[in-house]
Formats: sequence, C-alpha cells, structure tokens
Amino acid sequence: MPLSALDLALIAVALVALGLAAALILRRGAGDGGVAELAGRLKQMAETQAAANTELTKRLQDQERALAQAVDQRLTALTGKIGETLEKSAKETGATVGELRERLVRIDAAQKQLGDLSSQVVGLRDILSNKQARGAFGEVMLEDLVRQVLPPAAYEFQAALGDGRRADCLLKLPNPPGPIAVDAKFPLEAWRALAEAADEAARTLAARAFAVAIGKHIKDIQEKYIVPGETAESALMFLPSEAVYAELHANHPGLVEQSFRAKVFIVSPTTLWATLNTVRAVLRDVEMRQQAGRIQVEVQRLVDDIGRLDERVENLQRHFAQAEKDVREIATSSGKVKSRAERIGEVELDEGQSAEIADLAAARGALGSPKRT
Repeated sequence: MPLSALDLALIAVALVALGLAAALILRRGAGDGGVAELAGRLKQMAETQAAANTELTKRLQDQERALAQAVDQRLTALTGKIGETLEKSAKETGATVGELRERLVRIDAAQKQLGDLSSQVVGLRDILSNKQARGAFGEVMLEDLVRQVLPPAAYEFQAALGDGRRADCLLKLPNPPGPIAVDAKFPLEAWRALAEAADEAARTLAARAFAVAIGKHIKDIQEKYIVPGETAESALMFLPSEAVYAELHANHPGLVEQSFRAKVFIVSPTTLWATLNTVRAVLRDVEMRQQAGRIQVEVQRLVDDIGRLDERVENLQRHFAQAEKDVREIATSSGKVKSRAERIGEVELDEGQSAEIADLAAARGALGSPKRT
C-alpha cells in the first residue's frame, strides 16, 4: 500500500540514526566507555525506532481501515449506479425489443400483402394475356360503371339486336337519340408492343399495328351496333385503360377523326363515367316531361281547392261578423234592463200600489209580453 509523507519521514530518521551509530563505532573503536555509551544510545534509538514502528503500524492500520471503508463506499455507490444503469438499459432494451417485434409483425404483414399482390398481378397478367378473358375483364369493368351510375331500367347487358347480334351494353334512351350500344375493346397486344418498342423503327411498326387494330374495332362497331330504326345513329367503344385512351388521343389524331366520322365515340373509364352521368340527367329530364301533364292536372286541382277555401273563409268571416253584432245587441239590452231595474228600485210605493203593480205584472205575463222593437 502507498506510504504517507510522515511514514517516509520516520523511516528516514531511523536510517539516519543507524548511520550515526555505525559512524560512532568506527571512530571510537572498541573502548568500554564508548561501547557503553554507544549501547545506551543504540538502546534509546531502538526504543525510539520501536515506538516509531508501532506508530507507523497503527497509522498504517488506520489508513487501511479508512481506505477499505472508502473502497466499500465507492463500491457500494458504484454497484448502485451499475444497477440503475442495468435496469435502465433493460427497460430500454425491452422497449426496443417490443418495437422491433411490432415492426417485424408489420413487415410480415407487408410481405404477406406483397405476396397477395404478386399473386393478383400474376392473375391479372394471365387474364390479360388471353383475348377471351381480356374481353370479359373489359365487360366486367363496363358493367360496374353502368350499375353504379344508371338505374336498372336504363340499361341492358348482352342486349340482343334485330340481326341476332348482342351488344355488351345497351343504354335505353328515348327517341331521339334512341338506344345507344356500348362495346368493350382492349387492344392490349398492339399497345404493349408500342410501349415496349426499343427504337424508332420498332415504334413506327407498333404504331401502325395499333392504328390498324383500333381502326378495325371502329369499323366492326359501326357495322354491328348501329342499326337504323333500332338503335341510335351512334355507338360507344369502351377502352378499359386510361393509358391506351391517352396514347390514342395524344399520338393518333387520325383514328379519333375516323371514329367521329363513323359516329363511334371512344370512351375510357373516366369519360364513360361522365357520359353516363349525362345520360342519367337526360333520363331524368324525360321523366319530368312525361309527368308534366299529371303535374298540370294536380296544379289545377290545387287552384280549385284554394278557391273553395277562399269562399269558406269569407262565409266564416260573415258568421263572425253576425255573431259580433248579436253580442253587441245583447249587451245593449242587458244595459237597458239594468237601468230600468235601478229606476224601479228608486220608486217608493205603498202597499196598495205594490199590489196593483204585482197584479198588472201577473196579467201581462198571462197575456204574453209585447215584442220589443
């Protein structure tokens, strides 16, 4: 253990004393007097050294105890801090593990959703790769849009026309314009080839194939679903893809003009939604016109009822006026009776006159009182 400055000083004094004793022995030789004196001094120095050693030992023990106590206190404090730190770290670790577990759960859910989405995408790709399934996909989208906007009586799916052909949807509009046929078309191969063209030459060929496919669809709809006397003079071609619709109107204005000339109007899901809302407004206007005659009859009946009500109100007002007049006359008669009764009470009559008046009143009562004017 390290020594203090006082301990080092005591050790140094002891060493100096030993050195002085050795020097005296060398100077004085082996004389008896010198030996005795030297022995005394050595004894005194030994006692001093022993006392110093005892004091040094005591101080060393005290310092050891103090040092041990300080070490114990520091160890206790350090243990407490370590315990608090470990507890805090455990809580933080627990919270972190909990958050990590929640994130793992969300990641698992997201992975599951990605797996489901991948399977759905694969299923959609399989559907779109088959022409028949792709046509059914367009028809289903068309039916969903029509059902959401129009009432059931305003449309018919797979409607049979007079020549035996069937339209994907027939919008039942009154004449004019008459029923409008809607046919769903999805030129996926031509559009995909156009979108995946690697160079300008491939794009030119793909654009040409795309124009040919759209032009064939326009011609087919014009020939099949515009039937004079049975349908309207126009029809709708439904493209169930906004991308195809945008490509058509952005880079193929000739096809759009061809559709206008053929009276086959091309619509996408968004534009079909707007068109169906317009059709609903037209149907509502037609219904209002059909009900206009009934509304006019009901309005005329309402006017007649109001006239009769006015007459009855006038009669009631006359009855109220007559009742008010009768009440005023009753009040006048009551006032006259009261005043006459007061005047009669003021007249002083003897017994004979009172008897005559009573007999006269009785006679009048028997004959009946004359009518008051």
